[in-house]
Amino acid sequence: MMQSRADQIALPLDWPQGSDDSRFILGDANRDAFEHLRRWHTWPVKATLLTGPRRSGRSLLARSFVQRVGGRLFDDAQRHDEEALFHAWNQAQDSGRPLVLVVDDVPPAWTPALPDLRTRLAVTPVTRIEQPDDALFGLIIQRLFADRGLHLPDEALRYAVQRVTRDYWTAERLVDAIDRHAIASNARLTLPTVKRALLAAGLIEGGGDEG
Repeated sequence: MMQSRADQIALPLDWPQGSDDSRFILGDANRDAFEHLRRWHTWPVKATLLTGPRRSGRSLLARSFVQRVGGRLFDDAQRHDEEALFHAWNQAQDSGRPLVLVVDDVPPAWTPALPDLRTRLAVTPVTRIEQPDDALFGLIIQRLFADRGLHLPDEALRYAVQRVTRDYWTAERLVDAIDRHAIASNARLTLPTVKRALLAAGLIEGGGDEG
């Protein structure tokens, strides 16, 4: 059963709506990261590491934040020049404008070769987006269908959420598989269509249409 409801992003009055905000859905999996960015004035240093699964909205959240507060973003920071990251970290302290480094791994899994950068990352707070719960997963699927001008009936949505692996990549694969199957079969987005599409895509096993 789908759990507690996730919400469209709700911004405080001093955090005006940005163009990216309608794309971000706030739920239990990303609430800590959102609140951490919102409280950036309390960070011990004016920089943070934001990590989590790819396709989780981590870059979207970081970009919206830095645009709003005048900060700086390094997406996929591990791929950037370490000297550039080092200088950006120092500049953030001097200017008081926050630096966000979006990364796949945080120290010690990520160990820069540059010693000065390592020492700065050691004191940089980390915030993380987790894999989605049922509620957020369902809302992501709904949003992805809406992007295609489609609506998945509640019964079919519940079926899909309960039976597939719950992660951000799977949400995208699921929507694509159902849409392609419906087009190829000239079928409406009904529960039987969803069952057949998920079976054909290997997203569920043969017994997945029970219940």
